Amino acid sequence: MKAMVIDQYGPPEVFREAVMEPIPLGPHDVLVNNFATSVNPVDWKIRKGYLAERLPLSFPAILGWDSAGIVEAVGPDVKNFRVGDRVFSRPATERPGTYSDYVVIDESLVAPKPSTLTFLEAASVPLAGLTAWEALVEIAQIQPGMRVLVHAGAGGVGGYAIQLAKAYQAFVVTTARASNLDYVKDLGADEAVDYETQSFEKMYHDFDVVLDTMGGAVQEKSFGVLKPGGILVSVAQMPDPATAKAHHVRAEWFFLQPNGAKLTALGQLFETGRMRPVVGQVFPLAQIARAHRLSETMHTRGKIGIVVDEGRAYQK
Repeated sequence: MKAMVIDQYGPPEVFREAVMEPIPLGPHDVLVNNFATSVNPVDWKIRKGYLAERLPLSFPAILGWDSAGIVEAVGPDVKNFRVGDRVFSRPATERPGTYSDYVVIDESLVAPKPSTLTFLEAASVPLAGLTAWEALVEIAQIQPGMRVLVHAGAGGVGGYAIQLAKAYQAFVVTTARASNLDYVKDLGADEAVDYETQSFEKMYHDFDVVLDTMGGAVQEKSFGVLKPGGILVSVAQMPDPATAKAHHVRAEWFFLQPNGAKLTALGQLFETGRMRPVVGQVFPLAQIARAHRLSETMHTRGKIGIVVDEGRAYQK
């Protein structure tokens, strides 16, 4: 199979094209002919070695953890998928990733691709969408009428979190740059704050949920806008328990655990039009280094899409 691999931790220049042998198909695995993937911030953090202790790599390594394509083969014990199925997935981090034209994935991590989405659009959903799902649905247990603050609403996780919260009939405020305020409102945010000129912590209070995608000073200020008993859920850094206790709120940090059943439920929101994909700039797989450089600026709008098969990525 063709892939973009790295032989060491380092800058985007460490990527190179390679021909690799797929890992053997296990009894519960499916082999996906991968038409598209996407870039997430965790990709370049792993590439740089920032997560080497938690997620060590064996070189040469294939990064990428979003996949959308067609099932080409199945293991003998696979029950829910067959050859020809259109699927999408957030595969296991411990296996070779999705910057390649074939991916071996345990069927428990695979879901039917929403028929309303192209493969490229579907590939933008799994990691970022499941992160929003786990934060809001699983941990915060979002309910209609809740007040939710989503930081960095123009980003991949933020864009899906806004839509997901609105699908659950919450009142949503988000932070974004001035150039993205109209964009995040179009995604469904009830109100948007220009974080460069406005102070959200002075403008709002009594939130039930804060989704922290930034960490640092943003996280510290976010404790003060929660009402007693509210919850701060962070994907950026571990919140300080003492600070949470002082504000009489809860605080959680998590590292996403992929799940095909949850991805199927999330996919239904796209199938029915209650959510839509947030694909910004798109690159061919051969230009993955350029895509990483863009992601590292932390000023992207939506997800960075990666076309693996130009002839199939834009098909539904």
